[in-house]
Order: sequence, then structure tokens, then C-alpha cells
Amino acid sequence: MSFLQAARGISEERAPIWLMRQAGRYLPEYLAVKAKSSFLEMTRTPEIAAEITLQPLRRFPLDAAIIFSDIMTPLEALGIDITFNPGPSIAKPLRSAASIEALAMRDEVAPFVGDALRIVRAELAPDVALIGFGGTPLTLAAYLVEGGGSKEYTHFRQFLRREPAALHLLLDKLTELSIVYLRMQVAAGADAIQLFDSWAGLHDAVVYREFGLPYYKRIMDALADTGAVRMFFALGAAHLMDVVAEVPADVVSVDWRTDLRAARAQLPGRTLQGNLDPAVLYADRATLASEAQRILRSGLGGAHIFNLGHGIWPDTPIDAVAHLIETVHAFKRL
Repeated sequence: MSFLQAARGISEERAPIWLMRQAGRYLPEYLAVKAKSSFLEMTRTPEIAAEITLQPLRRFPLDAAIIFSDIMTPLEALGIDITFNPGPSIAKPLRSAASIEALAMRDEVAPFVGDALRIVRAELAPDVALIGFGGTPLTLAAYLVEGGGSKEYTHFRQFLRREPAALHLLLDKLTELSIVYLRMQVAAGADAIQLFDSWAGLHDAVVYREFGLPYYKRIMDALADTGAVRMFFALGAAHLMDVVAEVPADVVSVDWRTDLRAARAQLPGRTLQGNLDPAVLYADRATLASEAQRILRSGLGGAHIFNLGHGIWPDTPIDAVAHLIETVHAFKRL
């Protein structure tokens, strides 16, 4: 698999490509499924999740599939009540030490995700990799304390400063949950695991080193014996690269604001992943090709997996996605 070769540090003639959120909202076939099912039904029903995962692979010659799920999915095993409206909403935000101390693993962690992975693995072409994923403890904690998505995450950031010991306890519990969940995904057929730190950009390096890094190391170390590729993506983290460099990941994804050459200097020996601005997919064909080729040239000097710098947008033109993939596959790196 060209994806796994690149992920393991081997540069080949062309860069493999997959797109964050490639399974979903910009595809009419996904919208047809969504019209009949709620988001929770789509993520919890293995046959539906597998179908959505495979949809972009039927349209495009992508080098990897990523399972259709959500970073909040494993939290129900801790007894946390989550709804989506459309973003995640926590019925009872965790804003006290007592509420965190009461958390305990109650059930098997999201077995339906494992079932979906097995279905996809059986149907996927042998040269296409399968990616599982999870959210970092710090990002999951942000949602759990805040109660949902937010621009500033004021409740969460106040809690971090006011109750650091309680937050560390929460992060410890989320780390143990994540290890169980991610190892299950590998056992179910995932070739790689991507850990998403969606709200890394909220933090300065001192906070990130204390409340993020130790837990990310534990998760990645716990995956080391599985043979799966370990990938790490921290959004808005250009100012945190010194800390990110200490995360024992095989592949580091960077968003569109970070120059790949600069990232290469800060992350020697790592495979880089990224990092086209999703907005470029709305440009004319010549501009899209030019920008993709610029990213590909920036990725020279080491192994590179082409991707967007964040998830694909809902109204992205499908023809633009096809043109991007053609451009990447036509570019010779060697």
C-alpha cells in the first residue's frame, strides 16, 4: 500500500492521498443516507457507517479510507449522555471534581465501530489502507466541561486554571478509555489510527506540555505494539510544534497555516501529512492544480501523505475533488 509505505517513512514516486472528512457531507450519496437516518443512527449502525466510509472510494482512487464515526463516540462507555444538534451537546457538563470522580467505564467501548471496520476491511481493495481515529483527551475534555462546541471554551479554560487536579483526573480517565477504544479499532482491521486534537490551538505551550503531552505519549505508546501506523493531528498548533515533536507518532498532520518545509525542520524523520487549505477546492482548476503542486514540492525531502489542512467543507465541488486527486497522482516526487 502506498499509504502505508509513506506512513512508515518510505518516499515513493507519488504521494498517496486521502482527505479528512472524505466520507460525508459533500457527497450526494451521503446526503441521501442522512435524509433517512439521524447522525447517531449513522454512526451506531455498522452497515450504514461502513456504507458511508466506502462511498468516496467508489468515486475516487483514494489511497486510504477513514471510518465514518465521531470523536465523541466512545464517551458513552463512561455513562455520558451526548446528543448532536448538529454538533455535540453534553446534557450534564463536567464542572466539578465530584462529577469527574464519578465517571467509570460501564460498557464495552463502541463495539459497533469495530463491526463497521470489519465490514469495510472485507470490502476494501487490498491496496487501500483503512484508518481508525479518536479524539485526544484534551479535546474531549474541552467538550465535556464546556457542554458542547464553543469559540472560546471559557468554562473549560476556567476549569483548567481553577481545578487543575480535577482536570488531570479527567484526562487520565479519557486516556484509559482512548487506549481501549483505539486498540479495539486496530484489532478490527484499522491499518492506522489518527488522533485528532481539534482544539489544540486554544493553548499555549506551557499548558499543552502539562495537560496534553503526557496523555498523548501514553496513548501512542499503548499502540506501539499493535503494528498500526500512529498519526497525530493538532489543529492551529504552529506555535506548539516543539511539543508536538515529542509525541511519538509516525505521521504528523499539519494544518494549512504551517509551511511543510518548516514542519520538516521541526519534525525530522517523521512522515508529514497535509496540508492544502480546504478553500482552495473552490478555486479554478489551474489555481487548484498550482496550489496542490506547491504543497507537493514543499513536501519533498522526506515521506509525505497529501491531505487537506482540515476537513473538507460541505459544499465542496465534487469535480474539484476529482481534479485534486488526479493532480496529486500525476506529480512525480522522485
